[in-house]
Amino acid sequence: MKKRILSIFAVALVTASMLVGCGGNGETTNGGSTDSDDKLKVSLLVTGSFGDKAFNDSALEGMEKIKAELSDKCEVETVEMGNDKTKFEGSLLDASDSDSDVIIVGTWDMKENLERVAPQYPEKKYIIFDTDVDYSLGLDNVYSMSYKQNEAAFLAGVLASGVTTSDMEFANAEAVIGFIGAKDTAAVINDSAVGYIEGAKFMNPDVKVLVSYVGSYTDSATAKELALTQYSNGADCVFVAAGPASVGVIEAGAESQKYVIGVDSDQALAYEGKDEANYIISSAIKGVGISIYNSIEKDLEGKLPYGTYEQLGLKEGAVGIADNDIYKSVVPEDIRSSVLDAKDKILNGDVTVSTAYGMDEATLKGIINNAQ
Repeated sequence: MKKRILSIFAVALVTASMLVGCGGNGETTNGGSTDSDDKLKVSLLVTGSFGDKAFNDSALEGMEKIKAELSDKCEVETVEMGNDKTKFEGSLLDASDSDSDVIIVGTWDMKENLERVAPQYPEKKYIIFDTDVDYSLGLDNVYSMSYKQNEAAFLAGVLASGVTTSDMEFANAEAVIGFIGAKDTAAVINDSAVGYIEGAKFMNPDVKVLVSYVGSYTDSATAKELALTQYSNGADCVFVAAGPASVGVIEAGAESQKYVIGVDSDQALAYEGKDEANYIISSAIKGVGISIYNSIEKDLEGKLPYGTYEQLGLKEGAVGIADNDIYKSVVPEDIRSSVLDAKDKILNGDVTVSTAYGMDEATLKGIINNAQ
């Protein structure tokens, strides 16, 4: 097809792009390294920006791992597209017009854009994470993957339920925990809510789970207000699944001296050295970065199944909860053992976590209302 003028790409994205050789200096050596022209050129386009302490930072870690470990086979480029959704498709078109071989995007924000663009560039390969696509549209060059966040959320529910009835420093006498999600219309968020509630009830059928929704992925102020309300209503541990808005819940946890379970990436590490880190006892992790790295490895081997959608969970090592120093030092061993036991039960098939995907609205509302 006729290519668009690349100067648009250069001007619009130059401040957000970083084209580097995976070896770190962009130079080609004769020590068995592949010539730059022969390297797989991989571009990551993120909505918003890096520094979100969630998906984008995790995706960036994956690209940095590619840069560090696949230096003789690929080059990487990262692009921050900002928050103006009207520009997302143009950015994807520009990347498709560039010399990139594999273009990576993520989440439902890019789903329809990719469905429109990918068929126009059959010579390009695309990877999209945290959503599927409609393969009836001729997307044989697209690999889509999502994560079984309900399984990670189940473990978070077991953890929170154990915390609220423990003698931990900031736990109270009430068996009340909280969940704060981004949008109540997003299946990916409700999937976390369902898993969290099931995990909490698995640990303690009598625990009460407060559920609130921000209505946005970016409104951290509202997220903070909701968290403060839940803490004042007896919750001593809140699990947040609200993307960048999650920072508001973390702020509320620190101010209220109550516990938080983060989301997507190990959020305690993002606050290392700050007071907030002391209250983030773990995070329900989606291994965006490692799944990106693994996908590129498979592509290089000719084994990535383009034209298909895969769900990655505990079995694939794609989800879990953060097992960091704070978790090990703050959470009692018996609670951590309960979390491990729940994980084992999921892996061996003794426990199957319900999913919000395909769940009718009445059933979903019933689960949420009955938990509170």
